[in-house]
Amino acid sequence: MLGGKRTSSRHVAVVLLMCLFWYVISSSNNVIGKMVLNEFPFPMTVTLIQLCSITLYSGPFFNLWRIRKYQDIPRSYYMRLIVPLAIGKLLASVTSHISLWKVPVSYAHTVKATMPLFTVVLTRLFFGEKQPTLVYLSLLPIITGVAIATVTEISFDMVGLISALISTMGFSLQNIFSKKVLKDTGIHHLRLLHLLGKLSLFIFLPLWLYVDSLAVFRHSAIKNLDYRVIALLFTDGVLNWMQNIIAFSVLSLVTPLTYAVASASKRIFVIAVSLLILGNPVTWVNCLGMTLAIIGVLCYNRAKQISKARELPTHTQSNHIKYTPLNDNYYRSPINGNVMANGLHKMQTTKAPTTMHMPMTMPASGNSLLANGSGMPSGSTTRLLFV
Repeated sequence: MLGGKRTSSRHVAVVLLMCLFWYVISSSNNVIGKMVLNEFPFPMTVTLIQLCSITLYSGPFFNLWRIRKYQDIPRSYYMRLIVPLAIGKLLASVTSHISLWKVPVSYAHTVKATMPLFTVVLTRLFFGEKQPTLVYLSLLPIITGVAIATVTEISFDMVGLISALISTMGFSLQNIFSKKVLKDTGIHHLRLLHLLGKLSLFIFLPLWLYVDSLAVFRHSAIKNLDYRVIALLFTDGVLNWMQNIIAFSVLSLVTPLTYAVASASKRIFVIAVSLLILGNPVTWVNCLGMTLAIIGVLCYNRAKQISKARELPTHTQSNHIKYTPLNDNYYRSPINGNVMANGLHKMQTTKAPTTMHMPMTMPASGNSLLANGSGMPSGSTTRLLFV
């Protein structure tokens, strides 16, 4: 009993520490990105550097962490889903940097709080998925808060607003369709990030060479080798890559609802840090709008939890596997009792003799994040892939 409490406390401590790192790295990434774009106004080039970071760093580090490699994906499936996902990632990243360039970080992240609204609308359009009334009502504070922040934003820019909305819609589409890819292919979520980064870079490079390359090489920062700007660009790429890695690691340690709340809290942290460091002028009404939008996101997450709890009895009758959240006992169990074959059949686990040795692939620690190429059961990292 005492050992279980110690393990649980250690698990909570690890999650809190990871969240702290996530918040600090994310806020640093946004602040440095804004500083870069103020001195080096090329959002397409900043996007290119981030895609290069994902492509160059992910392969060696993922191999070092022994993350499982994905199997060959059929060409038809690759063209039908993977390529559109990569294009969506590219479009969302470019428009995100344009919004960061045109408007303050605090306002850009307030607009991104509309992601639940886009998720609800897009799942209804593509899959005909209807939400309970409580979920629809939870969207009202989000819409109201963003509207207040928009009306009262001192540094408002229409291009920045439209870019932030397009970026949010792009990330919502990625989150929706990434769930299907993960389920269909069984690919590790970090390998999917690497694959999309490489493909986006391959698609984007010719466009960047045509649109941005000449202007970039003529810019004084590159022409005169301004090491400060170059260092900021390099740091921005590394921080963006690290932010995605830590976000996925947090997701592998907690339930989807906890992750959603942590993500909303991260947005508050980013807004506060950007206001403190960058010092863009805001009014109290503007702050009220930002706060209302974030509260709306928390209400949406709570409404989704309540609606899922109500639907649980009917879901248990379906033929879908219900995975439990990752916890410390996951690695301590020598045999997984849930097996899917021709639908869903549950096989009871027999008691192993006391002399039975643990399989060689089982890690010794229950808190290993990425042991054996995955820090969680297959299929459970389908909440938020892109942050």
